[in-house]
Amino acid sequence: MSNVQTLIFVESRYKLSRKRIRAAVKHTLASNNVLSNVEVSIAIVGDRKMKMLNKKFRDKEGTTNVLSFPLSEGEQTKMPIEAGVVHLGDVVISYPVVIQEAARDDMLVDEKIEELVEHGLHHLLGIHHE
Repeated sequence: MSNVQTLIFVESRYKLSRKRIRAAVKHTLASNNVLSNVEVSIAIVGDRKMKMLNKKFRDKEGTTNVLSFPLSEGEQTKMPIEAGVVHLGDVVISYPVVIQEAARDDMLVDEKIEELVEHGLHHLLGIHHE
């Protein structure tokens, strides 16, 4: 069993369960057979920050629900390792978009956050959709 360190940054006073975020990270990593010690950062931000990140890193206008920033591009074996810990990168989630999507999908906010954490982690692990 790997040791997972999840750093969580929450902008403003958004209501969410840090415990559920950590559990979603551990579950996603375990279900993808990540056996090494891992550190990942999860940031929950507002639309202003998400729009800025989307424009700066993807050259796209407007907001989005989740962005992933791997610390290493390319193969998993080339990820930065320090003191036996693989630093995967950062997952950034827009809380206002989470609220909209949770209402649209008839889900709890924490369920939608868990879904986006999993989606973002897949990108950090090199698993892409479409």
